[in-house]
Amino acid sequence: MQFNEVIGQNTVKQRIKQMIAEGRVPHALLFAGPEGCGKLPMALALAQRLLCQHPTAEGESCGECVACRMVSKQAHPDLHFCFPTIKPTGQTTAVVSDQFLPEWRKQLAITPYFTRQTWLKCMGVEKQQSQIGVAESTNILMKLANVSSQGGYRVIIIWLAEQMNEECANKLLKILEEPPAQTVFILTANEPDKLLTTILSRTQRIDFPPLSVDDIAQALEQLNGLQAEDARLVARSAEGSYTRALEQVTMNADTAQFFDLFVLFMRLCYMRKIRDLYEWSQQLSSWGREKQKAFLEYAQRLVRENFMYNFHSPELNYMNRQEQDFSVNFARFINERNVIGIMEELSAAQRDIEHNVNANMVFFDFSLKMIVLLIK
Repeated sequence: MQFNEVIGQNTVKQRIKQMIAEGRVPHALLFAGPEGCGKLPMALALAQRLLCQHPTAEGESCGECVACRMVSKQAHPDLHFCFPTIKPTGQTTAVVSDQFLPEWRKQLAITPYFTRQTWLKCMGVEKQQSQIGVAESTNILMKLANVSSQGGYRVIIIWLAEQMNEECANKLLKILEEPPAQTVFILTANEPDKLLTTILSRTQRIDFPPLSVDDIAQALEQLNGLQAEDARLVARSAEGSYTRALEQVTMNADTAQFFDLFVLFMRLCYMRKIRDLYEWSQQLSSWGREKQKAFLEYAQRLVRENFMYNFHSPELNYMNRQEQDFSVNFARFINERNVIGIMEELSAAQRDIEHNVNANMVFFDFSLKMIVLLIK
């Protein structure tokens, strides 16, 4: 991937190119920013530029040399990936990213803009919580014990670095501080505050802002064939995330299901149908933890959007057409008397799911509280 293929982020591109031109590329970089802003694509573009055999005068990789072709297929011997994984059912040995490289390459061939939930589906699981375990750090150290295959840079991309467990992170501290010559670590994180402070202190952080509406709309027109009006509508509701925009364009199955279940949930709460709410809770409890958390994040977003809808300022709303149609009648039930309470309960439910509390109990308890909150 080349820098010119990364959507927007021109300021970040110029900063990185200047680092390369001045010969002061840090040995450990942290790309921090919200999901869907282009951190992984930028990491891939930087890796390709560092490994390129014939870079251009403008600071871009040539895209044609053997090294660039290998990087484009994620098959360069000096480009290594580390990402959250799960342990397949029945497997007793530790799991490392190399085991899922075929799935990783397949996803990157589709698009480098994707979510953790999408990645779980690629691995063939949705009911397990992913992480980067200590086996990954051991694997990285073993790879770096060997000399560079091509005699130049070696690049290690750690995607969603905040998912490293403490043991893994601590084991990488020394190599991050004093890596072998011409070795560059690129960590990406949606939630950098979850990283150990010792990791943060050993990396040079580059913050990625959300993508602009113009950048997303232009990409949707050029890459997805949307008409200008439709592209701009989707871009506004994407809230700076190209992955969210893609989900709307492709009608992501999870997003559609989340919307339907949110609408059903609110109707059942309003009608006080306790038995149906219990069945609703059972349905969600059958999902994996990651999908349950994703639904609760979606619900929080839709509650915020419906509260803002009451101010009758379209420029403050970021919903797609289907969500807007629903808000016409529903928004009045989300007001200054209950919005904080609803958001607090959603946040508490998400916290409990993360802590492995019984999901059926979490969702049903939340349902009973929502019945009271909606009538305020």
